[in-house]
This record gives sequence, structure tokens and C-alpha cells, in this order.
Amino acid sequence: MSVVVHEVSHGYVADILGDPTARFSGRLTLNPISHLDPFGSVILPLLTFFTTGFIFGWAKPVPYNPYNLQKGKYGPGIVALAGPMANFVIAIFFALFVRFGVGSFSPFVIELAAYVVLINLLLGFFNLIPIPPLDGSKVVASFLPYNLYQKWSRIEAVTTQYSLIFLFLFVFLFFGIFSSFIQLMFSLLVGFSF
Repeated sequence: MSVVVHEVSHGYVADILGDPTARFSGRLTLNPISHLDPFGSVILPLLTFFTTGFIFGWAKPVPYNPYNLQKGKYGPGIVALAGPMANFVIAIFFALFVRFGVGSFSPFVIELAAYVVLINLLLGFFNLIPIPPLDGSKVVASFLPYNLYQKWSRIEAVTTQYSLIFLFLFVFLFFGIFSSFIQLMFSLLVGFSF
């Protein structure tokens, strides 16, 4: 559901900024079936789980037309930022539940809420990595001066077909640093380490 909320947030913000594409496509729904991607939501997560023990995947991206957005070149960056921000809001909400719920709820409920915090921190920060097609790529692009923005867009267009390779390289090379950062953020939010 965190991935679904992430995707729906992109669509809602795009709609607010003037692009109704996601609404007209029926994608502004929390029904997970509308967001399933056969490869990214089923095949790849199963494959990565059984080969590495780590689950990696994605939902079907919510469509939007950047030419309909207000805010000029900042529009796509704002839409991209909406997904990770939704994950951070969920993480903070459940972290507060964990902090103030210990002793009032069963250890199972607290542990489940802690996992929700961890998953949403992972989703939020991972999606902010500036590798296309992750949200971080569009966020970075929106803050670049126009001439660098044009170059970034060309690089993004060329590298998108190899993005899965770049993402696996990132995970392979920087997993230790990334997981340490997530653990730090988790412990700051909930008050203990997982």
C-alpha cells in the first residue's frame, strides 16, 4: 500500500498542477490492482526475493503530461517529489505510533508499525536517488539552469533504457552506506534500532 500511496500522490499533485491525465486514466485510486505492473510488481520481486532475500520492484507509474503542468520546468520536479514525501509522511505517522504506542499495544502491532516505518523510509529515500527513472532524477532536473536541464534531459533519455543496470550497480556499490543511513533515520524516528 505504501507504493500505491506513493504513485497516487504523483497523480494527485499532477492533477492539482493542471494535468488530469492520471484522473482520466482511473489511476487516482488506492485499489492496488490498478497499480500492478506484471513484471515490476510480481515477477521481479519474486525473483529478487528468492535469489537474494531482498525484495525489489515497483508499481505501474502513474501517467502525467508534463506539458499540462503549471510551474514550468519545476512542475515535473514537484510531481516527482510528491511520492517520496508521501512515504515520509507515512513513516513519521507510524513512527509516532511506535513511540507513543509501546506499552499500549501488543509487541506484534508495534513491530508491524516499525516495519511500515522502515519500508517507507526505504521507498522515500531510494526514489530520491537521481538515477532515471527514479523521482530524484526529475527533482534534480527541475533545479538545474536551463542549459544544464537540456543536457540532463538528453542524458536521461539515453540512460533510461539502462536504468535497471544502473540501479543494481548502485545497490551493489552503495548498499552498506544506504542501509546505514536508513537505519540512522529509522532510529531517530522510532527511538530504537531494528
